[in-house]
Amino acid sequence: MAFLHVENLAKSYPGNDAPVFENVNFTLDKGEFVCIIGHSGCGKTTILNALAGLETASDGILTMDGREVAGPGLDRGVVFQSHALMPWMSVIDNVKFGVRSRWPDWSKAQIEAQAAQYLEMVGLGHALHKKPSMLSGGMKQRVGIARAFAIQPKMLLLDEPFGALDALTRGTIQDELLKIVQATAQTVFMITHDVDEAILLSDRILLMSNGPRARIAEIVEVSLPRSRTRHDMHHDPRFYRIRNHLVDFLVSRSKDPKPAGETHPPVVRPGETEPAPDTIAA
Repeated sequence: MAFLHVENLAKSYPGNDAPVFENVNFTLDKGEFVCIIGHSGCGKTTILNALAGLETASDGILTMDGREVAGPGLDRGVVFQSHALMPWMSVIDNVKFGVRSRWPDWSKAQIEAQAAQYLEMVGLGHALHKKPSMLSGGMKQRVGIARAFAIQPKMLLLDEPFGALDALTRGTIQDELLKIVQATAQTVFMITHDVDEAILLSDRILLMSNGPRARIAEIVEVSLPRSRTRHDMHHDPRFYRIRNHLVDFLVSRSKDPKPAGETHPPVVRPGETEPAPDTIAA
């Protein structure tokens, strides 16, 4: 059985005629990095919140590591677009707060060492005792990522964590995230609107149709080598096949995905099966 199993997930709100999404089916294997892409309003964040146990689905089955997800837990780490740091605490104290919750029997020295280790991993070993107000936006997001990793969750949930950052900072943190994920074999589910980011980071990409009654219309397998970098990725013709496929879906096919009656989304491999493009999608 897959590490994460989502079957026929649906979400409706009182007063709405149609559910936001329905018949959402997908799995994640342990150590896999999966991104989900779709237009605003299709329910991506609601799905992530359901995985985090922060919101209850109206219907469907949701299990992780063989157990039903019935509420929040320290076996899942969450990083939101807003860093959500406690401003009165130092950088290391923000991370220690999560570590202490995860291992309440640890000594102060153990908690300090665990927090410092993950702050070093995101390049903030020099800023342990600074307050969040003294940090740039990118540094604050690194603290949030370190805090999530430091509790060693079974799954990491990322809700557009780089959406508010400038392009250079975004690229730097993407590279750091890749290194940490590869070093820790972390299982990751991430929301993004950035097609290039999804191709760079993920093993598979879930494409959601537009809401209401949104669903996962396709699952795209990224055929590029897992050791890819931002620099070499753009020199691989498979990158443009995948990118064009994703852009085409978002521009035209997300409104009326086919086949309409399909419950389990088809798996496609555009990097392998489609001819090389004559032009590159904008």
